[in-house]
Amino acid sequence: MDGEDSPSKGMQCKEDTRQKPSPSPRVRQRQKVQKQPDEEAGVVEEPVSISSDLAHFIKLSAKDLKLRQTDRRWAAELVNDFRENLLKFLKSNNDQPFFQSVDVLTTGSYFENVKINNPDEFDIMLKIQTTTRFQTEPLDDGLFYQINLSRPTRTHIQDFLLENNVTLSSSQVLTEMHRLVRKFLKTYEVPDKSCRWEMNRKRIYSPAVTLSLCRNNSAELISVDVVPALEVPAWPAAVRNGPEVDNWLGKKVRQEFKSFPCFFVPKRQKGKNLKEEAKESWRISFSHIEKKIIMCHGNKKTCCEKRDTKCCRKSCLMLLKSLIASLKIRFPKELEDLCSYHGKTTFLHTLASRFKDSMWAPQDLPVCFLHLICALEGHARSGVLPHFFVPECNLFSKNNIARKTLAFLAKALEEQRREGLPLLKPQAPVPPLKPETISPEIFTDKSSLVTAGPSVGTTSWAAIKPTQVFAVCLVCVLIFYMAIS
Repeated sequence: MDGEDSPSKGMQCKEDTRQKPSPSPRVRQRQKVQKQPDEEAGVVEEPVSISSDLAHFIKLSAKDLKLRQTDRRWAAELVNDFRENLLKFLKSNNDQPFFQSVDVLTTGSYFENVKINNPDEFDIMLKIQTTTRFQTEPLDDGLFYQINLSRPTRTHIQDFLLENNVTLSSSQVLTEMHRLVRKFLKTYEVPDKSCRWEMNRKRIYSPAVTLSLCRNNSAELISVDVVPALEVPAWPAAVRNGPEVDNWLGKKVRQEFKSFPCFFVPKRQKGKNLKEEAKESWRISFSHIEKKIIMCHGNKKTCCEKRDTKCCRKSCLMLLKSLIASLKIRFPKELEDLCSYHGKTTFLHTLASRFKDSMWAPQDLPVCFLHLICALEGHARSGVLPHFFVPECNLFSKNNIARKTLAFLAKALEEQRREGLPLLKPQAPVPPLKPETISPEIFTDKSSLVTAGPSVGTTSWAAIKPTQVFAVCLVCVLIFYMAIS
């Protein structure tokens, strides 16, 4: 990749063990964080070094990622109206009574307050509640399952059973959800009359019904994923111990998480020559607990609740999401299998290891972000990224992501550190979702207008300096004097 042999600009991490070039002489001042044992837990921080200029740039980048309030309000109004009306439609629909019990789970980056740039992507998880008892049989290390009925039933769920009258079909549930949403759109009117909702093509490995909000003769403004999720009270054996958050959030919080129900979304396993049960697989989802963790993330349970106890955890996640998105845009083929959930999983593991609130002070944002980049780079080099809730499942296994993709990712992250995070810099300002109405009164005051310079074929006399006028006059006098002599 470009710039691979360029000198270091002050970003180093422990995973990079090769000999580093000497620092650039232009970097004069550095902000250093040395090993400091934590007073309460004996945690030792690895030393990192970052230039003051880059630290300032990272802080500015974090501010730029925040959503515009006007965009947030406009998008929320449209999505909320769509969600509420879809919910009413499903609850009153006699076409398929199985979905009459659905309710909404507000999950995803927008509701976690870590959405970046634009509020243009939303997840609407529709939890399906049923009195039916299930048995979950793992199809891999604990991420994908076959869901069977514990005993025969006469409820409406029998419409989605396979021929054995025991196994719940994920493909049939998702197909029916597509049909119902398509039927709903035929009578639904968007509050903004200039926009319309369109259904996207069904994707074989997607658990969602994806819709796009478009304005007439324009590209997609908002994308919404409607995901049916089956609620199951008992956790499968592979995840029964809960996430490792004892040192960070505490044992009581861990027990609280285990009291929550599990959710399974209709997602098909990837791979060739799949067995029939694998084609009807369900993937376990912990998005509701992930939201709980990110919203209540402090070790002392008061983090970000008061002005004097702020942290930089969410800002670090937003910066990492932005970097991953930029890397995928820059290298679409090489990093096709990389997704934001890999970054989120790395973030959760980093929170569990750097668990003290004092380690995430707002003024330490650049250093904390560097720790996060180094963590992802380390997972890519080792080829091991355990799922935060299903530790036996390696998200960076050969079956999930190619070895060459991980090697490329590690090299790309190293290059970004060396070059001062060039892909984190926005290429152009992000346009607002909703075009602002410009009032003609703002143009009445001509003193407020700013021009880039004189147009072609015109002269801007205000731009001519007095010395230039004097020189022209002097030349004219000399020419006139030579002519008469």
